[in-house]
Amino acid sequence: MSTATFDRTLPRPSFNLGPASFAFAVIAIGATYLTATVTWRQGALFLVGAGAGMVLYHAAFGFTSSWRILIRDGLGAGLRAQMLMLAVTCAVFLPVLAHGQFFGQSVRGAVAPVGVSVLAGAFLFGVGMQLGGGCASGTLYTVGGGSVRMLVTLAAFIAGSVIGARHMPFWQSSPALEPISLVSRFGLVASLTMSLGMFAAIAFASLAIERRRHGSSIRSITAPAKDGAWLRGPWPLVAGALGLAGVNILTLALSGRPWGVTFGFALWGSKLVAATGANVAAWPYWQTPANAAALHTNILMDVTSVMDFGVILGALAAAAIAGRFAPVWRVPWKSILAAVIGGLFLGYGARIAYGCNIGAFFSGIASSSVHGWVWFAAAFVGNGVGTRLRPLFGLSV
Repeated sequence: MSTATFDRTLPRPSFNLGPASFAFAVIAIGATYLTATVTWRQGALFLVGAGAGMVLYHAAFGFTSSWRILIRDGLGAGLRAQMLMLAVTCAVFLPVLAHGQFFGQSVRGAVAPVGVSVLAGAFLFGVGMQLGGGCASGTLYTVGGGSVRMLVTLAAFIAGSVIGARHMPFWQSSPALEPISLVSRFGLVASLTMSLGMFAAIAFASLAIERRRHGSSIRSITAPAKDGAWLRGPWPLVAGALGLAGVNILTLALSGRPWGVTFGFALWGSKLVAATGANVAAWPYWQTPANAAALHTNILMDVTSVMDFGVILGALAAAAIAGRFAPVWRVPWKSILAAVIGGLFLGYGARIAYGCNIGAFFSGIASSSVHGWVWFAAAFVGNGVGTRLRPLFGLSV
């Protein structure tokens, strides 16, 4: 969740008609256009992205504040919800990945090398989460929800992604192990058992920390929503966990690969740089066949970009339905500075670490990739550092 939170206790109109009408019109037109000009799968993925934006906004489900609250206050409900999300996704992903197909669609997991670049990138990303005010998914949904500060974070995120793409040859030459997939190395039953055991251990550890600090568990992830909350929020954390698990499962079924976010940022930024006359296509990062194809074709052909646009629009629709779309244009300069620094760290870190909180942590661990677990550990440490740096920029701890 972004630090650009929305005060759910303030009086608010029941419905923001203009933004809601705009969001739903663009979602409908976009899905129709993509279905007609690209494929029905691309149109469906755009709708899945919009659904993700609604889930993220209404459940206020994220990673940044959940990890900070655990570090600062010893409260772990957010982390437990993430473990549930991973467990449900793994229970579907691993049998499918072991089989190699999902309803006739060839599939592959989010598996990447394990090395210095993952450690450094995830650490930077963790620091950036706390300074920038959100993770990758958190940045998108808070931008859609009307956060002006997060527009600054997103712009810096894109810039950092481009710089990271430019520096990839250096990081790819750093010490690293080959990609390690638990399901490929140990088989389905053993890898699923190990994964579920780790999720349970982390959840119980968070409970132990909470009870030691507070004497009991403070918040249940299954706390029922209040009347009307399904339209206005907040949803129970369990709803967010199950909703995002569904998003990733649908993404795998429709696209053949797990959900990702930040490749789109590198693509958008690199296309902008190329428009100035720079020979971006000569960068090694953009010379692999898949990346070169993305750079040279319409941005709407890229699954990640289409889903990112969907997340923003879905969050806009959710905020408007809840009557909470009200951008605040005056942002303290220290907060803007933190957004710029944090965004650069987020973009650069995600690129060199082979993903963000979605592509590396969520999709990587759900794919049984060891790099996802390494990313989680390094990013959590980075969050600890970032939390301690926040007061320097006038941000609440």
